[in-house]
Amino acid sequence: MEEIKIVCDSLSDITQEYIDKYDIEVIPLNVIIDDVEYKDRVTISTQEFYRKIREEKVMPKTSQITYADYYEVFDKYTKEGKKILYISAAASATGTMQSAMMAREDVDGGDIRIIDSNNLCYGIAVLVIKAAQMREEARSLDEIVEEIEKIKNNVYVTFSCDDLEYLKRGGRISGTKAMIGTVLNIKPICVINNGIVDNVANARGKKNVATKLIDIAKENGVLDLSDQTVFIGYTDDLKERERLEEKIRQELRPKEVKYFMVGCGIGTHGGAGITGFICFKN
Repeated sequence: MEEIKIVCDSLSDITQEYIDKYDIEVIPLNVIIDDVEYKDRVTISTQEFYRKIREEKVMPKTSQITYADYYEVFDKYTKEGKKILYISAAASATGTMQSAMMAREDVDGGDIRIIDSNNLCYGIAVLVIKAAQMREEARSLDEIVEEIEKIKNNVYVTFSCDDLEYLKRGGRISGTKAMIGTVLNIKPICVINNGIVDNVANARGKKNVATKLIDIAKENGVLDLSDQTVFIGYTDDLKERERLEEKIRQELRPKEVKYFMVGCGIGTHGGAGITGFICFKN
């Protein structure tokens, strides 16, 4: 049986449950707050990150994972005699995949495969989990890569942002739209399309967000989740998380519901109050 190490980065927001269960290596993103650099989920927790946004009104930034970070991880597991599968955040959204590919070229004797997830957030994590499950079934690295490439464009990621200032700063909406939207209590509904955050609709008021998220999901081929787990993402708004779960259970009937905290990578561009869900299209 092949020894395969599965690697991702903290942009995936993969939960500790799966990291521990499948021994997944997670390379941390760099987060910069008030000129201080932190390692995502290593030197700053997700909870502390959102506390700083809420209470200190900080505007964080991120810097991509470096060549050196990738080389260290790839070289370590290659020297242990393991094959490596790294599932990257969308190359269309970040340069991290390019750094990983450069590092791969400089590791001697390695069998290192890199897949562009074409996604962000837990849209990466569901592919990492699937790859790990296939490894546990003693599937070959070639088989795992083939399957992940086949299913990756069926992953559906949707969320709503509560604070339009972050979307404005990231260039997702104009300053005028942000100002008007704030006054009218508009909450943008976003979908990840080809690795890019796309503001596809709006909800008037937070109480309408859950319904709108599900309506848009149905329009995009998410109709019945009775055979799969849906992952609900949240930051620090538990009430909105509960509202979304109730609607998902009523409308989409998932086999199972699990939670994850939206991490620093997405939180930097969406602020606190993000709520959404991830699943596979039918």
